[in-house]
Amino acid sequence: MSTEYSRYATAVSTFRDKYFALPGDMSNATKFWGAATCPGTSTQGSNVLTCDGNGDGRVWMNGLTNPTLNEVFRFWQHLANAGLIEGNYDGVTGDPGGYFAGGSPTNMPRSKLSNAIWFAESENNQGGGSNPLFFAYDLHLAYIFAGYAAGSWPSGAILKPEEAWNIDTKLDDGRPGYGKVLGRVGASCTDAANNFDFDADYLLSEAAKTCHLHFFNP
Repeated sequence: MSTEYSRYATAVSTFRDKYFALPGDMSNATKFWGAATCPGTSTQGSNVLTCDGNGDGRVWMNGLTNPTLNEVFRFWQHLANAGLIEGNYDGVTGDPGGYFAGGSPTNMPRSKLSNAIWFAESENNQGGGSNPLFFAYDLHLAYIFAGYAAGSWPSGAILKPEEAWNIDTKLDDGRPGYGKVLGRVGASCTDAANNFDFDADYLLSEAAKTCHLHFFNP
């Protein structure tokens, strides 16, 4: 799993060096790979035709009503179009809300770990109120490694706390509230009382899968 993250982080760095933009946010992507129907609701058969991002340097969900314009889904398509990751990604979602992965996602990479999926977005949880499952942090490009569930966004528990701690220790500092690898707030993954309990620890004695992880691009 840490190998998967490293591969995606390297791919994004290479993409930025080549195209001077973040995948998904790239404002001239259609000049390289052709234009899909933007906006539109049908999956493009070639999985190459795409839409431009707004070029603001962030990978956003453009509201919940424009599923084919969401940069979070074009993110993986642009990386694949550039030949930097394996797979074919349609860049859209079948979910009517425009936010979720859809019933059978072809817009985000699956992990080798059963039922796990990767999701990337520029996120800002600085006030701690945007999502109670996440620690408070400033705006970053985050990779969420979590369980897939149809009709929902990737946030399912996929790792035991000891497994999460092991990954966090190898790549960062082993602390769920600090650094470039963050754990889940509470929920039997950590002993964090709230989003600002940065000194929390992983609940290493918990035997159930209660964690998902955030990885932040350096």
